[in-house]
Amino acid sequence: MSTQTKVTGVVLAGGLARRMSYQDKGLINYRGRALVSYAIAALASIADQVIITANRNLEQYQQFAVPVIADLTCSFDGPLAGLLTAMVHADTDILVVMPCDSPLIKAEHLHKLLAVRAENNADIAVAFDGKRLHPVFLAIKTTLQRSLQDYLASGQRKMDFWIQQQKMVKADFSNEPEIFTNINTMVDLSILEAKKGV
Repeated sequence: MSTQTKVTGVVLAGGLARRMSYQDKGLINYRGRALVSYAIAALASIADQVIITANRNLEQYQQFAVPVIADLTCSFDGPLAGLLTAMVHADTDILVVMPCDSPLIKAEHLHKLLAVRAENNADIAVAFDGKRLHPVFLAIKTTLQRSLQDYLASGQRKMDFWIQQQKMVKADFSNEPEIFTNINTMVDLSILEAKKGV
């Protein structure tokens, strides 16, 4: 964590999880712990504060002892809505963002996002696995709030499209693309739980 710039860690947990029969993914157990707890643990050691953006089960999320904030809209507008909500509520210049359903992400991966953004003086550092961007893994300046508000107000929701309109740099994780494994279905959960050494 930089001593110069304070950072807010953001867990995106506001989705509907249609492919998981509308269960709240962050609250589903993976190896005996709620998925969201892995994200909180990864963020806690590199951020000055951690918040969760969620649209359901707020009381259950509050049991993880970090602030829980509902999206500014109640229409499940996707990860950008959660990002905007975090920007509005954070009192730091930088956010480091990850979803609630990727338990293989560790603090060192998030630290790399922060470092790459700072080294390149970029507005956003986004994770890149060697083949594609992972736009829900970000280090991002909160000064982009107005740009994001305007983008969402126009009716657009595509996260990668908005990100590429900004001063963006890729953080290269091509040597370990498997860290971005996320859990979208109960089958995904079973497969990941069965793997050794992850």
